[in-house]
Amino acid sequence: MNLGLNLRPPARLGVLVAAATLLLDQANKLWLMFVFDIEARQPVRLAPFFDVVFARNTGVSYSLFSGGGAGARVILLLVALAATAFLLALLAHAKSRLVGAALGLIIGGALGNAVDRAAYGFVADFYFFHVGDFRWYVFNLADVAIVVGVALLLLDALRGDRTEKTSRERGAQAP
Repeated sequence: MNLGLNLRPPARLGVLVAAATLLLDQANKLWLMFVFDIEARQPVRLAPFFDVVFARNTGVSYSLFSGGGAGARVILLLVALAATAFLLALLAHAKSRLVGAALGLIIGGALGNAVDRAAYGFVADFYFFHVGDFRWYVFNLADVAIVVGVALLLLDALRGDRTEKTSRERGAQAP
């Protein structure tokens, strides 16, 4: 099925990665909430420094803007959808598979959290790292995908600078 879209290979890869990320994130959340019933079983200690818990995040990272009520939830959902539209536009022009995959991870993660916000009024978070008095915020697979996607974009930017510099140096050495 073509849908009238003629996407280049990096963009096609990005769409596939976004769809897989969204599906994996939502399957994980649905299983933890409705099959495993994490809310009744929490905390589930997987290691001395890592638990699976159930946290309802009505805000954004670190629960910022969590006290705004229904209006704030709608605004956060609209911001997420606008950001996703912007990222899709970037994806359409991606020139490498690395950038396509990175944008796909970010898009899939953003949509995974947007689905939660639309369906439940909060983002479902589960994974909790802690060591001594240090407590990391509770996160989900969508958050992991976003962080990995951003890291891959940074890697591409660093790699691109190195490749561009090498090309300039070769040009300067030409007779």
